[in-house]
Amino acid sequence: SAHALIYRGPAVSLWGSWRLGNGNGSLRLPAEVPGCAHTALSRRGLVQDPYYRFNDVMYRWISLDNWTYSRTFKTPFDIRKWQRINLVFEGVDTVAHILINNVTLGTTDNMFNRYSFDITSVIKEVNFVEVRFLSAISYAAEQSRCHTAYSIPPACPPPVQKGECHANFIRKEQCSFGWDWGPSFPTQGIWKDVRIEAYNYYHLIYFSLTPFFGNTQQWSLEIESIFDVVSSKPIAGLVTVNIPKLQTQQTYNVKLQPGEGSIVLLVNINKSSTVEAWWPNGHGKQTGYNVTTTFTMEAGYQIEKFSKAYFRTVELVQEPIPGSPGLSFYFRINGRPIFIKGSNWIPADSFQDRVTYDKLWLLLKSAADANMNALRVWGGGVYEQDDFYDICDELGIMIWQDFMFACALYPTDQNYLESVRAEVSHQVRRLKSHPSIILWSGNNENEAAIASDWFSIPHADREVYIKDYVLLYVKNIREIVLAEDKSRPFVASSPTNGVESVKEGWLSQNPYDTHYGDTHFYDYSSDCWNWTVYPKTRFASEYGFQSWPSFSTLEKVSSTEDWSYTSNFSLHRQHHENGNDQMLQQIGYHFKLPQTTDPIKKFKDTIYLTQVMQAQCTKTETEFYRFSQSEIINGEGHTMGALYWQLNDIWQAPSWASLEYGGKWKLLHYFAQHFFAPLLPVAYEDKGVLYIYGVSDLHTDHELTLKVTVHSWSSLEPVCTLAKDGVTVRAQSAVPIYKESINDLLERCRNCTRKSCVVTFYLVGEGGLRSPTNHHFLSSLKDAVGLEKAAVSQQDDVYVFDLQTTAVAPFVTLDVGSIKGRFSDNGFLMIEKKKVVVFYPWEPTGAEELEKSLTLTSLMDVA
Repeated sequence: SAHALIYRGPAVSLWGSWRLGNGNGSLRLPAEVPGCAHTALSRRGLVQDPYYRFNDVMYRWISLDNWTYSRTFKTPFDIRKWQRINLVFEGVDTVAHILINNVTLGTTDNMFNRYSFDITSVIKEVNFVEVRFLSAISYAAEQSRCHTAYSIPPACPPPVQKGECHANFIRKEQCSFGWDWGPSFPTQGIWKDVRIEAYNYYHLIYFSLTPFFGNTQQWSLEIESIFDVVSSKPIAGLVTVNIPKLQTQQTYNVKLQPGEGSIVLLVNINKSSTVEAWWPNGHGKQTGYNVTTTFTMEAGYQIEKFSKAYFRTVELVQEPIPGSPGLSFYFRINGRPIFIKGSNWIPADSFQDRVTYDKLWLLLKSAADANMNALRVWGGGVYEQDDFYDICDELGIMIWQDFMFACALYPTDQNYLESVRAEVSHQVRRLKSHPSIILWSGNNENEAAIASDWFSIPHADREVYIKDYVLLYVKNIREIVLAEDKSRPFVASSPTNGVESVKEGWLSQNPYDTHYGDTHFYDYSSDCWNWTVYPKTRFASEYGFQSWPSFSTLEKVSSTEDWSYTSNFSLHRQHHENGNDQMLQQIGYHFKLPQTTDPIKKFKDTIYLTQVMQAQCTKTETEFYRFSQSEIINGEGHTMGALYWQLNDIWQAPSWASLEYGGKWKLLHYFAQHFFAPLLPVAYEDKGVLYIYGVSDLHTDHELTLKVTVHSWSSLEPVCTLAKDGVTVRAQSAVPIYKESINDLLERCRNCTRKSCVVTFYLVGEGGLRSPTNHHFLSSLKDAVGLEKAAVSQQDDVYVFDLQTTAVAPFVTLDVGSIKGRFSDNGFLMIEKKKVVVFYPWEPTGAEELEKSLTLTSLMDVA
């Protein structure tokens, strides 16, 4: 028909150079979009690196000012030919008036929303667009002031966080007002794409693919398309769906209604095709299928949509467990129970425009390389960019997706709820095609905040806050999620008791109950080597210990006088109350603190010890969760998930992260590679008896040999070795495979005492199957007898380091400063004379440069 000649309307991106000005016009500068005031100022050299030294406090003025973005653009098409022309913002951060040619189009107040303004009647050949921002800090304060009926705590963060108040009154990244691991930089800017869209008849806004596995053992695909239909009457047409690899092609007659028209198609996959499912990292392939969807309507243009379909199912299983009160809490993917191994994700930068595809790839690939299969996108940050989820789809990293509410109570007035409803609907529509997302979760710790009364709410007022809680997370957020996405489970909070919380009116007595749901657990004062302090929970979704990032990472944002553990800078960067002392206390349980009088060496040695401590603590706790997966002890156990806090850093500071800002691996991340290994022997002591469990994520049982070696600290020759053959390690289980009293062990290995010896062990089987070598310390290392200063030397062949040692060396660490890359292993116990370590560079690096930057440290070097 003649109509078919009118093709898709032009889309004109307004990326690139805009003008930026402050409130009183004293500052005017070019600014890139996407971007924000902070990065624009620092790119022009008008301010230093915002992360340098104390600049987070020095540059508060940037967030307190009101900035305006503006630009002119020529319309590159004939305006008269289009029924509808929109100005679309994928993300505005946060509170702004939008104008074009001095006509106000509307306002924005939610960073997580998409805004589309009709400019059909005001667009000209040459246009002037303005985005007039209001300081997020003043807006939040004003919103709080206007909420007169009752207060919504917390008003302000604790002083140690050096943050801003009333973050809960603005729909903006909550940690941008400061957190216990990050700075306060409440940005203003256009943080995502902005463009002009012109169209006639209809325009596709959202498009999603959702797989379902029916009772008939048959895969189908639900394709949902949401249009803006500007025609005054319904539009009929055809939709053809083609999946060549699965020999599936179907055509549908459809009709679009004016307004927001949607089409939902169910595509049955050809029965004779074999569908390869999408599996988590370590459990199979991440197969995706190319799908072409073609819309040919009687009016308007033809749309051809190319996308990828992934086939996987997810269930959150909460069922009674024999011999244990409460219910299970675990994920079944494609019908198979999967032990969740991973960490928690926070925003990779205070300034989202600096988070590039390459940065995301590096961080997520590092997670996959450490044998992780899951991350929780934590509710105090942002719904991540499309690239993030695309990479997770590709790497097999499952995502527990929080909605962006954290550690606070929130208002529920009409305007606020409407904004949240739009946000949730937009985000679910945007993200639901990703196989990586396995769970929607309403908030971070807000059920616990009410249950444990964090904010000292008078008993008489509790009902008001409970009502608000249910209204926000259940009657609004949950209702929209269930309407938009039938393919995934939803929980209202984390930690929660799951269906038990629901039974108790969505607010349980104790959300930390180990018999239900998930738990968050932190304990900085107990000895972390003592596994009995850890909760034998169904699912550990947060736990962890702080450490300092490497000297090379801190060096970039500090000056010479900052290089001491007790400097103003070290205190300023620590946003967790008593954090620096807690690290020293935890180190002190098992290690000697540095004694050197050289101040810079002392600082570097302390940093090293914090990383050793963090790695060893998190290893102990994670191994406890892994070996608890198949047993019930005193009614507790069947732990099916371990997500430590936290994967990545937002800036250079002490934190719980295993990856430093910039991507460098801390010792914890190297340890994670081992403690999350698919096959791992784990040891613990109970009442003087050594137990070793075989932990396996493999899909089949294996007959293996367990090798146990005892070394004395003073010699590279083993004192005694033992090989136990015919050890059955069951598929996807943790089973006890060895027990011996410590006394018998010391008796068997003559000349050994608890203080003079160490136990190492590994599993080995057919066809090259082998676990990492694990270790068990028989005493604190500060009490170890016979440990001598080892001379660890190396010869390197480009990226291969041949290490040699003169004595047993604990926690041998290679560091190449700020050269980007990682080692094959690090922080290891060297009990053999030789070891080969490979360096994997992330950018071209010469051997000479590497050689020059290398430092080698082991425990006795810092005594």
